[in-house]
Amino acid sequence: MARAFVFVLDSFGIGGAADAERYGDKGADTFGHIASACAAGAADRAGLRSGPLAVPNMTALGLGEAARTASGFSFDGRTHRLLASSFHGAAQEISAGKDTPSGHWEIAGLPARFDWGYFPDTIPSFPQELTDAMIREGKVPGILANRHAPGTTVIEDFGEEHIATGKPICYTSVDSVLQIAAHETHFGLERLYAFCKVVRRLCDPLRIGRVIARPFIGETRETFVRTPNRKDYATPPPEPTLLDRVTDHGGRVIAIGKIGDIFAHRGISEIRKGAGNMAMFDKALGAMEDARPGDFVFANFVDFDTEFGHRRDVPGYAAALEAFDRRLPEALSRLKAGDLFMLTADHGNDPTWRGTDHTRERTPVLGVVPGLRGGDIGLRQTFSDIGATVAEHLGLARGGSGASFLSALGGHHA
Repeated sequence: MARAFVFVLDSFGIGGAADAERYGDKGADTFGHIASACAAGAADRAGLRSGPLAVPNMTALGLGEAARTASGFSFDGRTHRLLASSFHGAAQEISAGKDTPSGHWEIAGLPARFDWGYFPDTIPSFPQELTDAMIREGKVPGILANRHAPGTTVIEDFGEEHIATGKPICYTSVDSVLQIAAHETHFGLERLYAFCKVVRRLCDPLRIGRVIARPFIGETRETFVRTPNRKDYATPPPEPTLLDRVTDHGGRVIAIGKIGDIFAHRGISEIRKGAGNMAMFDKALGAMEDARPGDFVFANFVDFDTEFGHRRDVPGYAAALEAFDRRLPEALSRLKAGDLFMLTADHGNDPTWRGTDHTRERTPVLGVVPGLRGGDIGLRQTFSDIGATVAEHLGLARGGSGASFLSALGGHHA
């Protein structure tokens, strides 16, 4: 039997989505705009990075070719050699929305065909009935913010009042989400988690995708900082996903980062988390070493999105891509005959774009199947082709969406 590894670079879109205009994102291109800013010197930052974007290992997997397929963007016009047995292409999302659960569910073979619920960009954002129920059933003296807001800014603006009053900071965005920030010691981490569980239940009738606990520490607006103890309370997938089929077949799903939260812990065998992309990479490498035949390692690298995309930090995003790329050979060196390794993304978050929210984009599909010929897999019509390919590779039954591209690479493993 084979093993499969999918690493999701959260928000690393490559532009070109056919329906981007519908979402107000026509022309958004996370990768293209970061690379262009680097080439122009606009992404230089003393002590962090400078010069053209340097991602030679992803380039050797076909990142430049994938970008041309997705949006026509030309990256690294110099001749480069593609890694043996590597494949490259791009994928178009068919789920409604441009959020984290939809993207990951679709990767796992279950597009979200329904519309999520959203909160309006007004003050207050939440319906009065919901606010009243949160206060009453969550046993809190009130809530703060109650608006659309960036996570770091809202903590700076309301953190001191939160400590003084005990009222949790509740905010949202254009995504289907209700986020709750609270101090780890003054409010209490376990109390925050318990409050989020109450709010999750109250949000179910509104079809809100996620309720997210956002703990922080510090005593003043100048010293507040979010901790790694974030926890997502997601709506469970309405149908079985690739993860369920792996575990039903006797394999393990080792979830790295927030994967377990995204799938409401369904179809998950083991969860491994770390603080930041590099710690997460360490966890992913450990999972690759521990994976047995039939296992699926599914990893999410969230910093690209939360630390740099939402904050519209082009140099920071570029530096994070370069740091990830430098470590990629460590993962590739752990591959064995019969393995499948893929890099992809769940949506875009163009740091040059207006606002602070996700952008509707196509995503890269890059990888290696040692021993097969590899090549160009073209433009995939749904992210579900990734899940379908993993399923065929592991000898599992097909899901309800997606088409495997394994045969195009020269064979299959089971």
